[in-house]
Amino acid sequence: MVFPMFDENPFKKPKWPYVTWAIIVLNVVIFVFQASAPDETQRAILASFAAVPAAVSRDVSSSVLPELTLVTSMFLHGGWEHLLGNMVYLWVFGDDIEEALGPLRYIVFYLGCGIMAALAFIAFNAHSTVPLVGASGAISGVLAAYMMIRPCAKVSVFVLRVVLRVRAYWVIGLWVLLQVFFFASADDSDNVAYLAHLGGLVAGVVLLFGLKPDGLRLFQCIGEGDTFSSVFGR
Repeated sequence: MVFPMFDENPFKKPKWPYVTWAIIVLNVVIFVFQASAPDETQRAILASFAAVPAAVSRDVSSSVLPELTLVTSMFLHGGWEHLLGNMVYLWVFGDDIEEALGPLRYIVFYLGCGIMAALAFIAFNAHSTVPLVGASGAISGVLAAYMMIRPCAKVSVFVLRVVLRVRAYWVIGLWVLLQVFFFASADDSDNVAYLAHLGGLVAGVVLLFGLKPDGLRLFQCIGEGDTFSSVFGR
């Protein structure tokens, strides 16, 4: 298992990533409320705020505005592991994208990636009544943006009880390949929306080009002395 831990200390940045931290806190607070509520309340939360493909595509009627759930579903999670995995990735990679885009553009970018990821999933599952929840689509967009802005940044990852410092393109590239593999091999019993992850990746690329400030260079390290042999180490 490859698990990112950190790339650099966010407290040493010129501006602290308040938006990223606020998103993490909001997700945790909502999940704690959701998980501690009675079963009936939990079902009501999913019915009201999860994105149900059949409702968004108007295949079935809904008591709420289905389009709104494209946003609210990003802040619901199916369990502690689901929440923890998403928030760790957001903690490691989100602050850099916030720094690159600025807070307002970053908010638009994050929400836009989540919405487009959900729509990608719904487009191919229009008749499904299984609720879609989680920040994975939005965070997939963050990973795509990180890959385009800081592909050679060193990231500390936990691999088989060992911590290694490797280039971001190895960490994110492996994650992308796994999403493609799992999407191609997934069956109906798999509850992970890999298509939403892939949709979020595409959304991240598109939205970064549309939102990036003037002067922001992409793929900064490519062609500037980075070699295969320099992948490991500081």
